[in-house]
Amino acid sequence: MTAALSGIRIVDFTRVLAGPYATMMLADFGATVTKIERPGIGDETRAWAPPVDASTGASTYFTSVNRNKGSRVADLADPIDRAAIVELIRDADVVVENFRDGTMKRLGLDYETLRQSNPGLVYCSITGFGAAGGAGLPGFDLLVQAVGGLMSITGQHPDQPTKVGVAVVDVITGLHATTGILTALFARAGTGRGQRVEVNLLSSLLSALVNQASGYLGAGVVPQIIGNAHPSIAPYEVFPTADRPLVVAVGTDGQFRSFCAALGVPELAADERFADNASRVAHRDELAVFITRQLAGRSAEEWFALMSEYDVPAGPINTIDQAFEFAEKLGLDPVRQIDGVAQVANPIRLSETPAEYRSAPPALGHHEKETR
Repeated sequence: MTAALSGIRIVDFTRVLAGPYATMMLADFGATVTKIERPGIGDETRAWAPPVDASTGASTYFTSVNRNKGSRVADLADPIDRAAIVELIRDADVVVENFRDGTMKRLGLDYETLRQSNPGLVYCSITGFGAAGGAGLPGFDLLVQAVGGLMSITGQHPDQPTKVGVAVVDVITGLHATTGILTALFARAGTGRGQRVEVNLLSSLLSALVNQASGYLGAGVVPQIIGNAHPSIAPYEVFPTADRPLVVAVGTDGQFRSFCAALGVPELAADERFADNASRVAHRDELAVFITRQLAGRSAEEWFALMSEYDVPAGPINTIDQAFEFAEKLGLDPVRQIDGVAQVANPIRLSETPAEYRSAPPALGHHEKETR
C-alpha cells in the first residue's frame, strides 16, 4: 500500500535533534527527505561519540534521528552549490531549517524568497527562542530547560535543580514541528498555498508544562521542586521496597482503596486523613510512612505483580535495557533492524499506512535516490 506521505519531498537543513527528529517522523511515513549537510563535517552529531553503533561505527546520537533519509553535501556559501539547492527546493513540498535567525535570508534561502518560485512550499523554521527578542540566543536544550522553568520543578531539593535525563525539549519541539508541517500540508490541499511554520524550544516547553503552567496562570501558584511527588495527587511518587524503588501512581479514590487492599491494610482507605485525594495530599508525609512500612516486606517485582492483579498503577524503576525488555514482553516490538542498525520503532501505529523502515541513517553524502 502507498505510504501515507508518499510523494511529499522534504529538503532538510536541520542538525542535532529537534529538526532531525521531526523529519525522521515524516520520513517514516513515506516522505522523501534529503538532508543537506556541510562538506566534510555534516550534522554536528556525527561527531558526538561515544557511544558508536556496533555495526557501523557511526555516532548513535546521529543514528537515533536520521533513518530513512538521504544525505546531500552542499556548501551553502558557494554560489554553485546554493543554486543547485534552490533548484531542488523548486520542486519540494517542505523545507525545514534550524539556523540562527537571519542566516537563511542572507543566503537567499528564506521563505519569502523561495515562495516566489514555489508558492505551495511549506517552510518550517525551528529556533530556540523565536525570531523576535530571542533571535540572538543559542537554542540548546539544557539552556531552555533552565530558563524555561523545567529545572525549577525537577530534582530532589530546591537547591539542586536537575535537568531531565534526555533532551526532552528538543523532542517536544520536534513533535510540534511535525504537527505544524502536517497541518500546513493539510491546509495546502484545500488552498494550493503553502505557508511558514514557526516553532521554538521555549514556547514548546511552556506548552508542555501543562498543569504546572496552568497552576501559575490560573491560580498564581509558582510550583516548586518536590522530588518525585506530585503537586496535586497522592500517593504518586517513588517508594522503597525490599530491593529497589517502586513507583506508585494512584490517581483516584477507587485506586487508593485497591492499593490499600493490595498492601494488606484496607482500613487505611477509611482513615479520614486519606479518604479522598485532597486529604491525602494534605497528609502526604504521614501517608508515606504507612506505605513505606508496608512495602518493605517484598521486592519491587513482587509488588508490581500484586499491584497489577489489583489494577493499581505501580511498577519498578527500570534501566533502559530493562525498559526495552519490558516492551518486548508486552508485545510492543520496540526495535527495528535496518541494514544491521538497531533503531527504536516509530511509536505511531497506523492500520492502513504504517511506518516504513527503508534505509539506515545515511553516510555523509549518501543521496536519497540510492536508499529508496
